[in-house]
Amino acid sequence: MKCLIIDAVSSEIAVELGKYMEVSTSATLPPSQEELKAQIADVDVLIMRVDPKIDREVLDAAKNLKVIGVCSVGLNHIDMDAAKEKGIQVFNAPGLNGNAVAELTICKMLEMSRHTIPAHTDVTVNKNWDKYKFVGRELKGKTLGVLGFGRIGQRVGEIARVFGMKVVAYDPYLPAAVFEQQQATSMGIAELCEVSDFVTIHMPLNDETRNLFNAESIAKMKNDAVVLNMARGGIVNEKDMYEALKAGKIGGYATDVMENEVAGDGLTEGATFGSPLFECDNFIVTPHLGAQTVDASVAIGKHIISKVKEALALA
Repeated sequence: MKCLIIDAVSSEIAVELGKYMEVSTSATLPPSQEELKAQIADVDVLIMRVDPKIDREVLDAAKNLKVIGVCSVGLNHIDMDAAKEKGIQVFNAPGLNGNAVAELTICKMLEMSRHTIPAHTDVTVNKNWDKYKFVGRELKGKTLGVLGFGRIGQRVGEIARVFGMKVVAYDPYLPAAVFEQQQATSMGIAELCEVSDFVTIHMPLNDETRNLFNAESIAKMKNDAVVLNMARGGIVNEKDMYEALKAGKIGGYATDVMENEVAGDGLTEGATFGSPLFECDNFIVTPHLGAQTVDASVAIGKHIISKVKEALALA
């Protein structure tokens, strides 16, 4: 059997699976779709994260593929119907990067509140030492609205309560008992937007959530409110967000994801992308590194190893 690894994942995956099969790593991490199709014909196990998109064409090229191990949570980049038709088992790692993403969410809330990034730039680039230039605000006493109150959303709420924040949340799939247990008030999206000082998004990207956060949502918010998207690009309408930021209709936007982050053939070496949002002073972005911690990588690696071994009945 053969295993192909196409992204930076825990080294333990290659070590452990290497006891049962030939393991190789793509020369390009991650490869483009065309590069992957050229490599995947005789592969039994594919280990990946979120790039490139695994569509029917890729799966048609994978003549021997039996298992896809996804070292992340979302599966919107995989044609699950086609995989099912071909008998390919797909495993992800729900919950194992939850704390990493939650901590990054809080990090961005603090950065937006205390202007640490522009302050750093002002000191190191502009050579200014002006403590009066960046007046921030505290998280204590503010209201945090959580869109999507699963494992990650609940962990964000738990940390936020330690800061003295009030937590309100939207998740139509959870029973009332969960909100009560998590000391959060259940609300609809419109009401949540109206009362929140910060709104953080932790939802999958699908037809129901695409462009969910748009001009209409922003219009309901406080002018100094901050939106955080730690889920998937495409949930926030970036054109509407840009216009709101430029018009001063919202306090800021912090994100770890963008709708065009898989630019062209993917963010492989030499690939570039851009966005009008980059012009906005009250915008901060990181390159989808929510799960990029040693701790999360190790936990996810162990989980994926166990699922692959179980699926292939390996000793």
